[in-house]
Amino acid sequence: MLPWDRLGVNIRRPRLRVLFILGRISRAASLYLLLHTSVCGVDWEENPNGHSPLPRARGLGDMEWLEKNLQDNFDLPPKHPSDEALRRWRSAVSFVKNRRRRFRMVADLDSRSQNETKRRSLQVRTYCLPYPSFHVPPLPALLAQRLTCKLSDAEGAKNKEYQVTEDIRNAGFSINPDELASITSKHDVKALRMHGEVDGISKKIRSTFDRGISVSDLETRQGIYGVNRYTEKPARSLWMFVWDASQDMTLIILMVCALISAVVGLASEGFPKGMYDGLGIILSILLVVMVTAISDYRQSLQFKELDNEKKKIFIHVTRDGSRQKISIYDLVVGDIVHLSIGDQVPADGLYIHGYSLLIDESSLTGESDPVYISQDKPFILAGTKVQDGSAKMMVTAVGMRTEWGRLMSTLSEGGEDETPLQVKLNGVATIIGKIGLLFATLTFVVLMVRFLIEKGLTVGLSKWYSTDALTIVNYFATAVTIIVVAVPEGLPLAVTLSLAFAMKKLMNDKALVRHLSACETMGSAVTICTDKTGTLTTNHMVVDKIWISEVSKSVIGNNTLQDLNSVISSTTLGLLLQGIFENTSAEVVKEKDDTQTVLGTPTERAILEFGLKLQGHNGEDMTCTKVKVEPFNSVKKKMAVLVSLPNGTHRWFSKGASEIIVQMCDRMVDADGNSVPLSEAQRKNILDIIHSFASDALRTLCLAYKEVDDFDENSDSQTDGFTLISIFGIKDPVRPGVKDAVKACMSAGIIVRMVTGDNINTAKAIAKECGILTDDGIAIEGPDFRSKSPEEMRDLIPKIRVMARSLPLDKHTLVTNLRGMFHEVVAVTGDGTNDAPALHEADIGLAMGIAGTEVAKESADVIVLDDNFTTIINVARWGRAVYINIQKFVQFQLTVNIVALVINFVSACITGAGVIYILFYSICASMVVPLVIPDIHYSVNNTFFLNERARDCAYFIDIVNNTFEFCSPGSAPLTAVQLLWVNMIMDTLGALALATEPPNDDMMKRPPVRRGENFITKVMWRNIIGQSLYQLVVLGTLMFGGEQLLNIKGADSKSVINTLIFNSFVFCQVFNEINSREMQKINVFRGMFSNWLFIGIIAVTVAFQVVIIEFLGTFASTVPLNWQLWLVSVGLGSISLIVGAILKCIPVKSDENPSSPNGYLPLSSGPDNI
Repeated sequence: MLPWDRLGVNIRRPRLRVLFILGRISRAASLYLLLHTSVCGVDWEENPNGHSPLPRARGLGDMEWLEKNLQDNFDLPPKHPSDEALRRWRSAVSFVKNRRRRFRMVADLDSRSQNETKRRSLQVRTYCLPYPSFHVPPLPALLAQRLTCKLSDAEGAKNKEYQVTEDIRNAGFSINPDELASITSKHDVKALRMHGEVDGISKKIRSTFDRGISVSDLETRQGIYGVNRYTEKPARSLWMFVWDASQDMTLIILMVCALISAVVGLASEGFPKGMYDGLGIILSILLVVMVTAISDYRQSLQFKELDNEKKKIFIHVTRDGSRQKISIYDLVVGDIVHLSIGDQVPADGLYIHGYSLLIDESSLTGESDPVYISQDKPFILAGTKVQDGSAKMMVTAVGMRTEWGRLMSTLSEGGEDETPLQVKLNGVATIIGKIGLLFATLTFVVLMVRFLIEKGLTVGLSKWYSTDALTIVNYFATAVTIIVVAVPEGLPLAVTLSLAFAMKKLMNDKALVRHLSACETMGSAVTICTDKTGTLTTNHMVVDKIWISEVSKSVIGNNTLQDLNSVISSTTLGLLLQGIFENTSAEVVKEKDDTQTVLGTPTERAILEFGLKLQGHNGEDMTCTKVKVEPFNSVKKKMAVLVSLPNGTHRWFSKGASEIIVQMCDRMVDADGNSVPLSEAQRKNILDIIHSFASDALRTLCLAYKEVDDFDENSDSQTDGFTLISIFGIKDPVRPGVKDAVKACMSAGIIVRMVTGDNINTAKAIAKECGILTDDGIAIEGPDFRSKSPEEMRDLIPKIRVMARSLPLDKHTLVTNLRGMFHEVVAVTGDGTNDAPALHEADIGLAMGIAGTEVAKESADVIVLDDNFTTIINVARWGRAVYINIQKFVQFQLTVNIVALVINFVSACITGAGVIYILFYSICASMVVPLVIPDIHYSVNNTFFLNERARDCAYFIDIVNNTFEFCSPGSAPLTAVQLLWVNMIMDTLGALALATEPPNDDMMKRPPVRRGENFITKVMWRNIIGQSLYQLVVLGTLMFGGEQLLNIKGADSKSVINTLIFNSFVFCQVFNEINSREMQKINVFRGMFSNWLFIGIIAVTVAFQVVIIEFLGTFASTVPLNWQLWLVSVGLGSISLIVGAILKCIPVKSDENPSSPNGYLPLSSGPDNI
């Protein structure tokens, strides 16, 4: 008997026999190609002979097709993406199961457009004000705008009269809240004068400039004038997330199929047996929906908590005569607010007094030019920012009575920009979803064609029964379930889950992440440009040394202060104290317990505290009248004050960077307090003193004065002719742990660069102590850096480790060149208002939470709450953890996708030997064709012959067919209920387990992932393909030979083997989940038992699997297994750990950039790195 006779085919003519073999082989080759495409993908290349394209299977090292597709359609910059880029990837997402859930955490571009329209309408209204800014718009537009506004205002004035109600009078106030609010919001100078200017308003709201309001009146004021909050949309409830999760189109279709199955089952099999299949699917869907909704709801609570942290802004007010720090939400009308550079104005108010106050109203008016505030122009609006100067303001309107509050309440939530990882994984989900849809469609078509053929050959197509409808519904449910499992809808949402977890942990570690993308981008940072003061140092400053009248003294302790008192004259001491007390931005305030506290910047506090101690030994009152104040400016690097002396003369005091002040001086104070000319030798000696202070890591400041007879109020302070009084050496110790943190950065491939305004010697001393300035690095001053050409900068920038005496523009230039010339991912720290451009330009802007201004914080992506450099390293650690955790989850989920897709497709569509046929015919496609075809010939008597090797192959076909001919065609080993459970394991539970892994020290021993590197690495493809092949072989063997291999007999043998397949498949995923914890290291158990969340999810998965197998068989189509088969299931799953270890020993070709191997180090032979 020939092989084709044993196959059950009666072929007598030789030509037909040849055609039969060719047909079987071509069918096998096509199936092999389809399977290989699903696992590895296929490219089509041109045939060198000019014929049709030839398929080229992609192997481990040829996955560029996926990355190219992702880069073309799903590439998004980490910061400030354009609307075009945001819309491009949205349009590329063509197949989504649940749009409400998939796009829940992405920006709503339509809402943003509406918000921008509302902002523009507000900007038009602000042109009605008497002085919107120094910039004047074109006259016709301005006249049209003001005419429209005046007409509307006049109309409103006729219809509205303000009345002081009985409630207002009983509370002790004498002005209507709406009238008070309109005076400031409309800049109504006429109404302000009618009420007696600012003084009259303060009396009507029972507030005084020096004592503020009484704390006992807070509730009354909030009841009459409102609270400082604007109306916000209520938080989404759990049931809204349940509704979102239930909008999954595939789950809806499955629900319909389940209902139809239940109805048909009841009609054909009766109650309750007929309902089991449908009811099982329904219960599985409800479980998936609830678990998904609870996970999403918990994420929303985490984001809500973080959002509330972002809104925590504190300001200084005067209440009951003492200065206090309160939340902006506790602000009430009548409060006296202290404003300084970088503050955001928390409410509408009136200017009381201050110095050089410039307000940036661009957030309200759209105008970039600042507005100068004075007694003549006293109106200050909420939401604006202090660009320069300082002042006291009396609050006149809060919350919804401010223009800013009304705007914020009307703006709909536009959402935050999606992160690059979210977009990239949306692309992965889209590509795999299309493949899954194709396979599902083919599955349904093949099943239906087979069903119709069999029906036509048996009973005919004219006769239909209820069981036929049930069969078709089951086929359709199988196809839909393939889509459920094949489309990794949870990939983009896993990023959100991981980011929410990381942001919560970082909040506990004193880092507030304002933008989601910063958390993942920080893991790719190549350079950190950090400030010195307060970041690398403790920011607890004290005056350590002083030079005065050519005497240098250490001033730590009371004894040294007495010694200083004894070596300088009273006149000199008087000048010193006068310069300290008059030229300072710090302030001595009285607390509630009558104790005194010094408020201000650390530098100003240190000098003022030194002056207070020195004054205690002197006891002379040096109070003068301030005429003009120039606050400290990071560009000029000095501050100045003009005071009026009791004798009628005026005196400038200037304090700032030592080199700048010394350059302004041509005289100095001698031991008797006289101003004497400064010789070159003395100037050189002074510079040597400055250098010696700086070399001891002391921050140096100089104090000088100049007598003037007259002055111009509109001109700046003079820059020459000053008399040098003293040099301060201020000690600011390096923070504990900074040196180790810098060392960790260096081992992680992150370069730390110090950018400071301090003296270069001070900066170098601190940098060496921290380990920043190494032998191959250089220190440079800002003026030298600015003078370099672009070509010189290209050679210089890689060597720079310290930049001293720098301006904010220097920092911005450095960041721009690092990103533009060298394509580096740059993180920048900043605290001042002028740092905002650099924070905005950098990939990750890090603002200081203590020393930082509100303007800097608003421009930043992360707020370092404790101003500590070590916290910045924690952000980098968690950033890397997020990136690597998502890679782990993607590796795990794609493995499940491939295996579930292939197993169900093959088992449902292949007649006879199923997967083994495919594996066997793949051998035929590469082996039998070249052996058989060339050797076919016809003898004289027209007898068909095969060569010996081909005959062996034919007999092998016969053996395989005889072995697996028991397989029933069209059966799927994994039912819809089982696949839904697998989908939940790999989606929600898998994300919780793998995407929330905490960082470890090894992450900071890998180079950062640079721009443009593939997200799905070759290491991941190796693991995915290897684990997929192992699982396919195991499950295919069980599917087509399990009964013989395990000697399973009896009427329920088919149910037992299907249950075993399902159980083995689940345990393969459980152990592969453990395997995915490490993508390259063999020891996957390190740190696992300390991760209680991971252990809990694995335990829950195993426990629920036991329940499904042993107790829910009626609904899940399973039967209880004996302990031997349980061991088989667990054993087959655990072998994946061994397979994983073997795979990790297979070398993978490194990427194009060998210095940056996707965040992974080669395997080490040492036991610590296994």
